[in-house]
Amino acid sequence: MKALVISLALGLCASPAIAQEWAKVQVAKSPRHLEWITVSHDKRDVKCLIGFPERKDKAPVVLVIHEIFGHTDWVQSVVDDFAAAGYIAIAPDLLSGMAPGGGGSSELGVSVTKVINTIPAPQLLADLDAAAAYALKEPSANGKLAVAGFCWGGGKTFLYATHNPKLLAALVFYGPAPKAEEMATIQAPVYGFYGGNDARITAAVPSVTEQMKAAGKTYEPVVYEGAGHGFMRAGEDPNDKNPANKTAHDQAWARVKEILGKL
Repeated sequence: MKALVISLALGLCASPAIAQEWAKVQVAKSPRHLEWITVSHDKRDVKCLIGFPERKDKAPVVLVIHEIFGHTDWVQSVVDDFAAAGYIAIAPDLLSGMAPGGGGSSELGVSVTKVINTIPAPQLLADLDAAAAYALKEPSANGKLAVAGFCWGGGKTFLYATHNPKLLAALVFYGPAPKAEEMATIQAPVYGFYGGNDARITAAVPSVTEQMKAAGKTYEPVVYEGAGHGFMRAGEDPNDKNPANKTAHDQAWARVKEILGKL
């Protein structure tokens, strides 16, 4: 049964690194302050990891939306990556309270990919709002907000751009776009990152480009040739066999820092 669940997940994202020791090691060795906090709203508690940069001045906030595999070790390393680049990063576990006994991603295990698609949209957006508000109230935050999400979280990043008019940038990593009629409410520029070997998602980029153009919105997609779905995680995984994933990861990360540097 476990193998069946993982096989189903493979159709949605690149292979789920259930054991991400390499990511866990990065987080454990980080010199930056990483802290687990709980954000509460509407009688709901959401577990979040927040990371702080080492800088003298106040920093923008990056709201990180995890993959379909939940709040994994790799997601925690992404929080650290953003902090290393000079940003306050916060990643809510959007599966908080959805495991038996009230746990979240880690307690759900391989069933996470089934449960995640049962999250009600209002709950999702409220969780993201609460996490962003928490980080923006930090004394070291400068009031600027961007959002970045991966796979399932990439689609939710695009969705969140339709919801939060205060966003200054939305970084969509290999996630689907919202409906064309929902794009009218987007205020922030949307930057897309897609794998050339990920037709399930990337084939829609031309039509999304036309829809965003028709809505008068900024949408700048980049397709990384040879890279598969999930290349940001796979590109860091020492066991990954596709060199194009690492190339895409490195180029995408350089682009992220360039985009956020202009906030």
